[in-house]
Amino acid sequence: MPLPYVSGPSRRALLAAAGAAGAAGLVTVAGPAAASSPRRSAALVLHNARVFTGTSHHGRADAVAVGRDGRVLAVGTDAALRRFIGRDTDVVDARGGTVMSGVHDGHAHPTSAASRSLRPSLAGAEQTVEELRKTLTGFLKDSADQEPDGWLVVEDWNPVGLLPHGTAPHHSMLDTLPTRRPIVLSGGDGHNLWANQRALDIAKITASTPDPVGGKIVKGTDGKPTGVLKDDAQPLVMRHVPEPDETRLAHAAAKILAEAAASGITTFMEAVAGRGELELYRRLAESDRLLQRFVPALRIETDQTKDPKAAVAYAKELRAEFEDVRKLRFGTVKVFLDGVIEYPAQTAALLKPYLDKDGKPTDNRGDLYVSAADYGRLSAAFNAEGWQMHAHAIGDRAVRTSLDGYAYALRKTGRRDLRNTTAHLQLVDPADLPRFAALGVVACMQLQWAARNTWTMEALLPYIGAERHRWQYPARSLQKRRAALAGGSDWPVDPLQVWNQIRTAIDREGMEGGGDLYRAQEGLSRTSSLLMHTAGTARQLRVEHLTGSVERGKAADLVLLDRDVTRCPVADISSAEVRLTLVGGTVVHDAESSAGRAAAARVTRAAAGPRPTSYASVHGGRHASCGCG
Repeated sequence: MPLPYVSGPSRRALLAAAGAAGAAGLVTVAGPAAASSPRRSAALVLHNARVFTGTSHHGRADAVAVGRDGRVLAVGTDAALRRFIGRDTDVVDARGGTVMSGVHDGHAHPTSAASRSLRPSLAGAEQTVEELRKTLTGFLKDSADQEPDGWLVVEDWNPVGLLPHGTAPHHSMLDTLPTRRPIVLSGGDGHNLWANQRALDIAKITASTPDPVGGKIVKGTDGKPTGVLKDDAQPLVMRHVPEPDETRLAHAAAKILAEAAASGITTFMEAVAGRGELELYRRLAESDRLLQRFVPALRIETDQTKDPKAAVAYAKELRAEFEDVRKLRFGTVKVFLDGVIEYPAQTAALLKPYLDKDGKPTDNRGDLYVSAADYGRLSAAFNAEGWQMHAHAIGDRAVRTSLDGYAYALRKTGRRDLRNTTAHLQLVDPADLPRFAALGVVACMQLQWAARNTWTMEALLPYIGAERHRWQYPARSLQKRRAALAGGSDWPVDPLQVWNQIRTAIDREGMEGGGDLYRAQEGLSRTSSLLMHTAGTARQLRVEHLTGSVERGKAADLVLLDRDVTRCPVADISSAEVRLTLVGGTVVHDAESSAGRAAAARVTRAAAGPRPTSYASVHGGRHASCGCG
């Protein structure tokens, strides 16, 4: 629905007027007389709104005034904020929709989303081998000019999606396709890759090739590679795939960030960043296409964790090279502690072994890539320099390893203020729940995964048993024990469905679930979910002094929604539409503009597509080419 203006100039003037610089000092309101002067009039006033301030000390508010310095000038009632309306103030009638802080995504991979968008996708589909071959033949025809040597890389392959269920992928299934080209199917979970024989030959992967650290080359009963590579074995193939053209990638990234703005995201943590990702951000910033604020989490490779001094030097070197890039804030590093928990990967590190399909214990406890001792020494070294840790931990053994490492770092440095973070937390042992608050560790959770579906049920329940299964994504249990919660999407492992993500944290079902996943035990309140994805993540990212709530003096990182998400039926939160997004007072999404309509349409199409294959974080070969994790 279009947003009518009560007063003020055109939409074009809104974009100009609301785009004041966001780097000025704190705003001080001197009183009604000063406020009514041209200097004190607002650039923008949003009124007739339901303002969710994200604070406990503010009463009901209907309006927000944005100053010409890009900060919140005032929050209050419609009547009280009329004094900030001048001749050149744009006034927007929110029609009862919510005005709130922009969403802060504490774990995502925007650069990966950009690179994936340049390749054909299987969209997580479940298919028979013949149906898959037909789809891939279509992709080959679409790129026939790449014969005979151009790589065909297809995204969002479903590692458990071959029908009938239980069919194991093998390179021979791809070798019969009408081509000589090397072919790679990249798992939507980022932890699995399926290659044809030509790709294996190029990578020189044979029966005698050893598994790399943190990875596995799946081999058949004959000892030969099946074509499936897990985790850090994936780069053995992916390093041979040519990088995308820089100009095309930057254009794709600009479109991706516009979609994120249309979803209401104003701050991202790029959950795995290296030089390639940082160079892309620099390119976007130089062309004024870097819309959100970004906290890049610099990846520390598994072998680097054993030399903390060198790892710190590496991170400092990257920071020095790129700290002049506008909207980047350095100070976070990322480490993978394990893989994913769902069958068939089962590379997440568990305290007790996985079960077989008949419920009997196996000897497989998954893969722990970094020991608690090494992670502790690494954390202590970075914490001593003021850097924050961010750990990928899916299984309960990996979660405990992260906490043990942070406990060591706290003993060594005494620093509790750095917000060391453990991400994903798919399975947490109840004994470890109180340790988060005790150690000052932030729990960054991707709660759009907390729904009853194939991935949490068929691909998991038989292999871990009911007792452990109940402790999936224990958000309320952590909250009850005073843990700090933050939210993230892990996009593009899932489509970017921000408001469904916020809804699923509440009802543990979401718009695609087949029932709730322990709602009574682990569902959050509506307020808790909204706070988790705004102020909570701002705290995780150490930017809460600047953004994450709607308060006078804070940056006007705001969204205007088409409905009141504080009171509408919980299920209706999923379909909330963003009408306006501001970052530092600058409009970065306007649903009434042609660009805004196009970005919103792309978000809608992505949300309507089949769900990708896994609810775990991107890792393995993906990080080698596009920085996922």
